[in-house]
Amino acid sequence: MFAIGGLAHAINIVDGFNGLAGVIALLLLAAIIYVAGQVGDETVVALSLVVAAALLGFLIFNYPRGLIFLGDGGAYLVGFLVAELAVLLVQRNTSVSPWFPLLLFGYPVWETLFSGYRRKILQGRSPGEPDGLHLHTLIHKRLLRPASRAATQSAYGANALTSPFLWLLALPAVVAAVLFWENTLALQVSLAVFIALYLVVYRQIVLFRVPSFLDLRSRWAPMQGVKGGAAAAVEEPEEI
Repeated sequence: MFAIGGLAHAINIVDGFNGLAGVIALLLLAAIIYVAGQVGDETVVALSLVVAAALLGFLIFNYPRGLIFLGDGGAYLVGFLVAELAVLLVQRNTSVSPWFPLLLFGYPVWETLFSGYRRKILQGRSPGEPDGLHLHTLIHKRLLRPASRAATQSAYGANALTSPFLWLLALPAVVAAVLFWENTLALQVSLAVFIALYLVVYRQIVLFRVPSFLDLRSRWAPMQGVKGGAAAAVEEPEEI
C-alpha cells in the first residue's frame, strides 16, 4: 500500500510538462515488460502492454502540442497502474529483487523525496506546499525559456523541449534496473549513483553552472531577432 501510493504520487509530482510523465511511464512499462518476459510472467506482460498502448494513444495528442493533458486524475491513475504492475512482478516472481522497482522509479521517487526535504528542512515549510523548484521547472526556466513570447507559444517551444532533458535523466536508472534486476547489491549501488547524479545536476542548475551548449535560450535569441536584454522583457508566471 505504501509503495503503490507513494509511486502514484511520485508520477504526479513529475507531471509538469507535455510528455514528461507519459514518456517516463512508458520507459517504466518497457522495463517491466522486459523483466516480466525474462521470468515468463505472461500476465504482467499482457497487462503492461495494454497500459503502454493506452499511453501511446494519449501521447499522440499530448506531445508536443498539448492538445490534451493527464491532469491530477490521469497522473495518479497512470502512476497507480505502473506501480501495481511493478509490485505484482516482484510479488509473483521471487527472482526479481524488490530493489528493481525502486531503482526503476528512481527519478520520480527521488524527485518526490527531495522535494519534501527541500521544503521541510531547507525552507521550513510544509512538505505538501507547492513551489517552483522542481528540477523540471528549473530546467525550463534556466535552460529553455526562450527569449521571445513567439518561441514560448510555439508548439515546439520551451514546454516541448523541457521533457527530453528529464527523459534522459531518468534513463540511466531504467537501464541499470533492467541490467541488474536480479542483483540486489548492484541495484542498491546504482540507486546511490543515480541520486548523486541528480544532486549534481540540480546543484549545477541552481548555481547557474550549466554548460553553455545546454542553454538553448542563447540559441533562440538570435533566431528570434532578440538582442541584448530583450529576454528580460518577457515574464512568465511562476511554475508550481
